[in-house]
Amino acid sequence: MPPQLINITEGPILRQITRLAWPAVSAMALRTVLLITNAIWVGRLGAPEMAAVISSMFVIWLLFSMVDIVGTGTVAVISRFYGARELDRVSHTAKQAVMLAIAGSIVMTAVGVGGADFMFSVMRTSPEVVRLGKAYLQIFFAFSSILLMNELFSAIFRATGDTKTPLTISLTSTVLNIILDPLLIFGIGPFPKMGVAGAATGAAASMVIGFVLYLIMIKRGRLTFKFNWAGSYRPDFRMIGQIVRIGLPLATAGIVFSVVYLFMNRITASFGTEAVAALGIGNRCESLSFLICFGFSIAVATLVGQNLGAKQPERAAKSAWYTVWITCGITMVISLGFILFPTLIASVFISDPKVKTIAADYLMILALSQSFMAIEIVLEGAFSGASDTLPPMIISVLGSFARVPLAHFICFDMNVGVDGVWWSITLTSIVKGIILVFWFRRNKWKLKQVHA
Repeated sequence: MPPQLINITEGPILRQITRLAWPAVSAMALRTVLLITNAIWVGRLGAPEMAAVISSMFVIWLLFSMVDIVGTGTVAVISRFYGARELDRVSHTAKQAVMLAIAGSIVMTAVGVGGADFMFSVMRTSPEVVRLGKAYLQIFFAFSSILLMNELFSAIFRATGDTKTPLTISLTSTVLNIILDPLLIFGIGPFPKMGVAGAATGAAASMVIGFVLYLIMIKRGRLTFKFNWAGSYRPDFRMIGQIVRIGLPLATAGIVFSVVYLFMNRITASFGTEAVAALGIGNRCESLSFLICFGFSIAVATLVGQNLGAKQPERAAKSAWYTVWITCGITMVISLGFILFPTLIASVFISDPKVKTIAADYLMILALSQSFMAIEIVLEGAFSGASDTLPPMIISVLGSFARVPLAHFICFDMNVGVDGVWWSITLTSIVKGIILVFWFRRNKWKLKQVHA
């Protein structure tokens, strides 16, 4: 017998937000700790190594954007059916999502491993950064199929309101990754000294462990609906198409965002390897607020989806706005830290004085946009839970495209230097957050339907 059904369509909204969000936020916090720890260890190797990993991360964002096609669509459809208590449709959707993930993972692995050279050529980084970053990327993408399956399993659990199981698995795999990083990077004990490649190898090992744990949890009946994973798999192209239709807009926005960052990295690289390393430090620090907000976004997507399925659109809207206020408060505190202690924060990652100075400027400028970023991420989750992913895609794509010419204008035409890159990121984040607020208030998302 599967566990008892989870009901998040009744009771105090703040309590339901908290119950769903704390495991998701904890999982994102673990990922933040991993990113920061990884950056600290790699930073001990030097600026070229740090720049190689940071440049690789912009490419890896492309991978995560492709993952969103399956994850976003799966959460939207399953949460709607689960809220309506149509469990046969929940099971059917999950099986179709698995087939889609398997097909997508094959494509991603092939493109990622084979396209590393091209991606670094776009960024025009130094030959040393290319050499180090290519090794990192090829190892990471070789295991991208495992990553995609892990994200899909997480999405299925989250859509039913179970964010604790993904947290447990994320905790185990992340701790393993944190332990393996210094061992493989520096060759401690019996482990080989792999440098930058060691960081990617540690990530790959943690993905495999996470995948095994998900299989164990599913086999033990932790899903709250009956689903025969070993049964026959017959594609339902209508359902697969619906998952793709919902997930594709946000995935497209993520892909555009990632591609734009390749060019932002290219502009930054024109100011030297130290500037690229500083960009990486800023991104690692921003990941604290980004991943916390993303954890709340995961919660609000499920809340909106299930409440719409239960025919409670006003409760869905309140869930979204309450979450916006919570995340704005959290990011204001983080912004204050960026403003008051920028050099101290940068010093945690690297000892190079030039990198620290550039990174400190980045953090102070970045502080102005953190609450607007929170608004964007949370409302993006609310839109996706409602299966209305086109509005956040339009806003994200236009905002991302604007960053490159704006950065070029501020950096070179206004002679601001590399700080122009930071200002372009901050200004566009502010504008995107404001526009999303007005678009969400139109309430057209309440009318979106999903079909079996």
